[in-house]
This record gives sequence, C-alpha cells and structure tokens, in this order.
Amino acid sequence: MRKFVVAAIVAALGIAGVVLYKDSGSAAPEAATSGGPGGGRGAARAPMPVEFAPVKRSMVAERITIVGNLIGAATVEAVPKVNGRLQAVYVRLGDSVRRGQAIAKVEDREIQEQVNQAQGAFKVAEATIRQREADLNLARTNLERNRTLVDRQLLPRQTFDDTEARHQSAIAQLDLARAQFEQARARVGELRINLSNTVISSPVDGFVGKRYLDPGASVSPNVPVASIVDIRTVRMVAALVEKDSQRVRGGMPAEVKVDAFPDQKFTGRVSRVAPVFDPLTRTAEMEVEVANPGYRLKPGMYSRVELTVAERPDALTVPRNAIVELDGRTGIFTAEAAAVMTAKFNPVQIGIRDGDAVEITTGLTEGARVITTGAGALKDGDRIVAAVAPGQGAGRGQRGGKGQ
Repeated sequence: MRKFVVAAIVAALGIAGVVLYKDSGSAAPEAATSGGPGGGRGAARAPMPVEFAPVKRSMVAERITIVGNLIGAATVEAVPKVNGRLQAVYVRLGDSVRRGQAIAKVEDREIQEQVNQAQGAFKVAEATIRQREADLNLARTNLERNRTLVDRQLLPRQTFDDTEARHQSAIAQLDLARAQFEQARARVGELRINLSNTVISSPVDGFVGKRYLDPGASVSPNVPVASIVDIRTVRMVAALVEKDSQRVRGGMPAEVKVDAFPDQKFTGRVSRVAPVFDPLTRTAEMEVEVANPGYRLKPGMYSRVELTVAERPDALTVPRNAIVELDGRTGIFTAEAAAVMTAKFNPVQIGIRDGDAVEITTGLTEGARVITTGAGALKDGDRIVAAVAPGQGAGRGQRGGKGQ
C-alpha cells in the first residue's frame, strides 16, 4: 500500500512538469512579439525626449582673460642730495604727500656756517669793486690832466707814461675785483642750493609706500629715505601669449577685477604692448592703465583683466548645449518631420563662443529649430519626441512634438 502511494506522487509531479514546460514554450513567442521588457533582439528603441530652440540673431563678443599684478603709475625713491646726518623725518607709512612737500631734513649747521662765510666774502668783493671803481676814476682824471700838460710840454713824457700805466693798472684791478665778485656770488648761490638740498622733498604726488630711515641715520645721495608711490592711476602688468598678441592693441578698453572687490569691475585701457617676446616664457609684456577712484587699488594686488577682442553685432547663434561632436565633426541636430520625428545631424562651422550663445558661421539659417537638451545622447536618425513639461499629459506632449 505504501509503495503505491509513493508511485502515485511521482506520477503526479511528472504530469505537472510537462504542463509547465508547454506553458513556458508558448509564452516565449508572445513575449518576443510584444516588444515588452526582455523581448527579442528586434525590439525598436523608444523615442528620445528632447527640447528645441530657434536659431536667432544676436550680438556676441569674444573675450579673453589675462592675469597680472598691479603697480603704481610711478614709484620714486626720495633720496637726499647731500651727505650728512638725518635730522628729522616728517612722514609715516601710508601718508599722502604732494610733489615738493618736505618729507625729511638733513642737519644743516655746517652748511649754514659755510653760507655765512660765503656771504661775508661776497660783501668784501662788493666793497672791493667800489674801491677799484674809485681808483679807476682817479687814474682816469690824472691821465687826462697829464695828457694836456704833456701836449703843452709842461710835463715830462716819463711822468705821463707813469700816469698812463697807473690808469691801465686801475682798469685791470677793477676787472679782477668784478671777477672776484662774481666768484663770491656764485659761491653763495652754490651753498644756498646745498642748504636747500638738506630738505628732502617728495618727487611726485602720491603716498609713502616705504619709509627706510629714522632720524639720526647717516645719509648720502645713494641712500633713499622713503619710497613714494603715485596711485591716482595704477598699471596692471601682464604676460600676453603669442596667440593673443595680434588681437590686443593699444587703446583697447579693459575691465579689471581684483579679489579684494569681487563684485566690482574697474575700467581701464591697454596702454602698451611690448614689441618683443621673452625667449624663455614666449610672452610679451602688456600694461593696462586703470582709473583708481578712492585709491582702493593697491600696488601688488593680484588682478585679472578681461579684453573684448572680437564682436559680431548680428550673428546667427544657437545655445551652447546644441553643439555636439559626432564622428569627429562639429554640428547640431535638427528634427526631420515624418510619421515619426527623427534627429538629423547637420555639420556646422562655429565662430565666437559667448557665454551660452555660440555663433554659427555656416550650416544653418535663421529661424531653424535645433535640438538642445538631449542632443549629446543622439545619433543621426534616432527617433525623438518633444519633452513633456512637468504637469502636462503625454498626449499634449506628443502633439507638441509634431509641431516642431
């Protein structure tokens, strides 16, 4: 009895296996023809949702950004013109100074004494001239009187000759006195200049960038006391690479930014571009003059300048995300109208890239609609459908696609 039950169970399991096998075999063709998940190799790819944008005309500009450093419009060392000991320094770091303003003083006691002595010598020379002029007048009078007496033969010739010699000597003495007078006057002028040179003045308008010495220090004409920086305007010095050198020219408008004022642009212009390149860096030095209202820009600041090197006021443009690379070619996709929309690849030539806009020089016409979102995943001939906006039904999205 027990053996009979076991045999019945085995037979039942066999019948169930046959039934399951047939069911699975009949379901496979249905799945293959249904196009559902897990279907056969012949299943069609679903249309790709994409977005469109029109080709339109707009202004585009090509800009380049170059980094550099700011320097003052002029940086000049204030140096003494005489040797001596520094008596006083009148300025501190950061002080504003004007051209000609006294910023330091060298001790002048010795020079002042020399000036006094020279002025005394000058007065002596001046008095000597007056004496020599009187002597000459007397010699001239004697000469005229003796000439009359000699002509009347009332005076020996020898006496007249002596009178004439004294007259010539008086003339020479007056000339010598006049020369000594000029020499004394020149000496006074020289010492007065030396005295004025004990005052060290600012050579330019600006600010004290550095103060090198304090009172009591020994100075000479090659020892600077302070550095004066003119920052009414500043200069940005940058290195220009070869490929940009032909597009940058003097007088070109410039916009400069610094990290200290990230939200502000400072206007300037390209003042000069070096005509030669550094053989080591292969760059040419460029300078940009920048207005500095409020003296906020400081020499030494790291800066960036943006230059507009090309402009197209009426260019054909497409959004940047419409540009794709396919099989080594640059182009865009448009929609081919048919029973089912398909993507068509169109090779194009691009020009200026300006933010999100890209200039198309050849390959498109104004008013054409190009694929933007989704273009990077397409191949030529792929089926496409207009993307459905959030909240819109599928049917409405399909109608929108046919209208592209």
